Amino acid sequence: MAGHSHWAGIKHKKAVIDSKRGKAWSKCSKAIIVAAKLGGGDPDMNPRLRLAVADAKAVNMPNDTISRAIKKGTGELDGGNVEEVLYEGYGPNGVAILCDILTDNRNRTAPEIRKVFEVNGGKLGATNCVAYLFERKGLFVFSSASTSEERLMEVALDAGAEDITRVGDMIEVTCEPDAFSAVSDAFDAAELTPESKEITRIPNNTVGLDLDGARKVLKLMELLDDHDDVQSVSANFDIPDEVMAQLGEA
Repeated sequence: MAGHSHWAGIKHKKAVIDSKRGKAWSKCSKAIIVAAKLGGGDPDMNPRLRLAVADAKAVNMPNDTISRAIKKGTGELDGGNVEEVLYEGYGPNGVAILCDILTDNRNRTAPEIRKVFEVNGGKLGATNCVAYLFERKGLFVFSSASTSEERLMEVALDAGAEDITRVGDMIEVTCEPDAFSAVSDAFDAAELTPESKEITRIPNNTVGLDLDGARKVLKLMELLDDHDDVQSVSANFDIPDEVMAQLGEA
């Protein structure tokens, strides 16, 4: 199972049981601020903002908090000095890792992320040390129990999706970022609800991991994902089915 596939599943499960509501709201607020700053405060005219607002509502963020974040992004309120940064590095076993960061203080965030890498067998790298190994894509993950590849193909390809792939008991649909909103709307119209959906970074190739390597890489990614300023984590690892089974038994 490819790293991005497995990580999408981990994040979905985490979102369902996550009790750290304040942290989730903080991340959503930053995403809304940046989206509104870049594309304006109207979700109907700004697909990125529409997705950020949907994510915020999924973790029960109050409407007035969402509204304040939008106003910070458009400059109507103070507090909109959040910027996007991409941090790149290596994890255990030479796994390439990308962190999409939203921060209001790079001087605070950089050493904190560097420490997480170093304490967990990784190393923060220079710009473009691993980014070239990934492609930015829209990713929708469905349970194969809820729908079929044929049904997804019927809806998604007409809306601009590129590929539909079965991965274990999940089905992935990928598209170009520009088509993400159209594909998402097509699924909504067809009453097809994904387990998760996001614009993410998908690796062009992967590093196979044994049980020890999988545990180390997953621990590092969880700690990175738990950082307040990290919006998403992508990595180019692959976990064989037999190793996944061992992880599930642990």
